Amino acid sequence: MTAPTDAEQRPNVARMYDYYLGGCHNFAADRAAAEQILRIFPDTGIAAQANRHFLRRAVRHAAELGVRQFLDIGAGLPTQGGVHEIVRQVAPDSAVVYVDYDEVAVAHARRLLPVDRRITVVRGDLRRPDELLARPEVRAVLDFDRPVAVLLVAVLHFVTDAEQPWDAVARLREATVPGSPLVVSHLTLDGAPPLPVQQGQAVYRRSSAPLLPRPHAEVLRFLDGYDLVEPGLVRVADWRPDGEPQERVSHGYAGMGLRR
Repeated sequence: MTAPTDAEQRPNVARMYDYYLGGCHNFAADRAAAEQILRIFPDTGIAAQANRHFLRRAVRHAAELGVRQFLDIGAGLPTQGGVHEIVRQVAPDSAVVYVDYDEVAVAHARRLLPVDRRITVVRGDLRRPDELLARPEVRAVLDFDRPVAVLLVAVLHFVTDAEQPWDAVARLREATVPGSPLVVSHLTLDGAPPLPVQQGQAVYRRSSAPLLPRPHAEVLRFLDGYDLVEPGLVRVADWRPDGEPQERVSHGYAGMGLRR
């Protein structure tokens, strides 16, 4: 037995999310912080499942539109139905790049993913899109002369306004060709009581990233330059339900746009 590393002792948002989903790729610190959140918002696990169901629907829809390349930024741990597993049910020849800035999440992901030249995991930062896009591992898997679906699912609410998330998303848009999808889900304060929200944010400030919920108008700005896919930017559970079990708890907004 070895002593926990600093990274293992500090709650990690990717591993907390894995815990909400019922996964086992998490440490004691992650479970303790997640349990604090569950005491404040008991339906967080249900909301996490709703977000995961949205990811599945959005990825399948992009594949049905003919997209065969996926850039999943802020991917965390590719467990509980990773993008490569979802998309290859529709298009077995698809390529997927998983990106996360947390070294522990990346190391876990590399152990979990199959050996496949069309699947890779990269340590990169949404806040530095030019560095990410220039990475040779990304360019080896994705051809930006063809449509690439950029997935920003439950990640933008960990980027502060001062870190210019709208500029980062615009840079990702500029790097893709017309017809490339952008998939977004984002936590919101809309309709939430202020005190529990403040308590939840205090827990996340002690984790690997702060939590910044945003209202509908600010989330919609991330889709500037895209044509929204119906039904637009809506509550997570309401985006194109397709008959799979629907968790009706939505703590955020979700949508897809196609680059003009």
